[in-house]
Amino acid sequence: MSNLQNKRVLLGITGGIAAYKSADLVRRLKDQGADVRVVMTSGAQSFVTPLTFQAVSGNRVHTDLLNPNAEAGMGHIELARWTDVVLIAPASANFIARLSHGMADDLLTAICLATVAPLAIAPAMNQQMWQASATKENCQKLAERDVLQFGPGSGEQACGDIGLGRMLEPLEIVESLSGVFQTRELQGLKVLITAGPTREAMDPVRYITNHSSGKMGYAVAQAAVEAGAEVTLVSGPVAIQAPSGVTKLDIVSAKDLSDVVMQEVETHDIFISAAAVADYYCPAIADQKIKKSGDEMTLILKKTQDVLADVAALTKPPFTVGFAAETEKLAEHAKVKLKRKSLNMIAANRVDDPELGFHSDDNALHVFWQGGEQELSRNSKQKLASELITLVAHRYKLKIDNNNE
Repeated sequence: MSNLQNKRVLLGITGGIAAYKSADLVRRLKDQGADVRVVMTSGAQSFVTPLTFQAVSGNRVHTDLLNPNAEAGMGHIELARWTDVVLIAPASANFIARLSHGMADDLLTAICLATVAPLAIAPAMNQQMWQASATKENCQKLAERDVLQFGPGSGEQACGDIGLGRMLEPLEIVESLSGVFQTRELQGLKVLITAGPTREAMDPVRYITNHSSGKMGYAVAQAAVEAGAEVTLVSGPVAIQAPSGVTKLDIVSAKDLSDVVMQEVETHDIFISAAAVADYYCPAIADQKIKKSGDEMTLILKKTQDVLADVAALTKPPFTVGFAAETEKLAEHAKVKLKRKSLNMIAANRVDDPELGFHSDDNALHVFWQGGEQELSRNSKQKLASELITLVAHRYKLKIDNNNE
């Protein structure tokens, strides 16, 4: 089963007996690594209490359209922006009708209108209601708007009828939802990605490092896997789990990273350098812990090997993408780095904003290439990674097409 690691799932629950299955659905989504927020209609609360979903999701359940505790009372906008996908399970005949007509008279329908994230429904109703022409017309309208439909399944229903209308089982829904994030943008390609910090030893106890958490690089690796690529991730020491489906190679120092990358890169089509590699290292590492003596200490540092420039300088380099973490003059520094290292693309981000970069879950990127640029506005690192991979896939295809002319 494909995983939903780090995906933000907004699960909408509407009025129907199948709502009891949704508690297990939340658990299954969390097992796949998803962060789940639950929104319940008033009808859903007649079947299962919000407390149940708060317990299984670990998050507060949302029920009210006008929430005085939300920012400016606009809870539907906050949730609509937060989520990577909206899943309605169960989706009753009434909810499907209201959604198809563009109503926004409760929190869940308002979120569906306010979000740009993919929207999926898992219908659940009596078999005769499912066969009704009005329901068929409503589902057709939603399909024309690219709303995805999972199910329904067939079998015995709560009312005793037998036929189509049952909500799919939670595992079936999870499998279908995983497919929402699968694309073929990099199908058949091999992508090498670096992520995280490096550590440059001073002695057996101390080392020089930086604030990189690896979150952006790991998000890029996950997005590349979802795009169909075969991904190798070269990672410095981080405290996060590697995405499912990648081959992870652990390194510590800048030299480790350089050695591994140069060994691997020639068999890859695309190289994305998201690691925060140390610029300098200690050429003479003390055998024993350096004891404190005096008010000052002098370290002799030597410049590390520039692996990004080395990759771009290969006789047959892969499509090479760099990252630039800047605190000032972002565009100016990024463009200089792009040209000086002969890169195909560079993604620059500000790291002086405590709400962006390094340990934050959000980021914003300004991507440059020869003769062009594109801003990727502030978003979760997962969403930004997907946008970046789409851009990389597009520029890579243009390069290949130009080379074949």
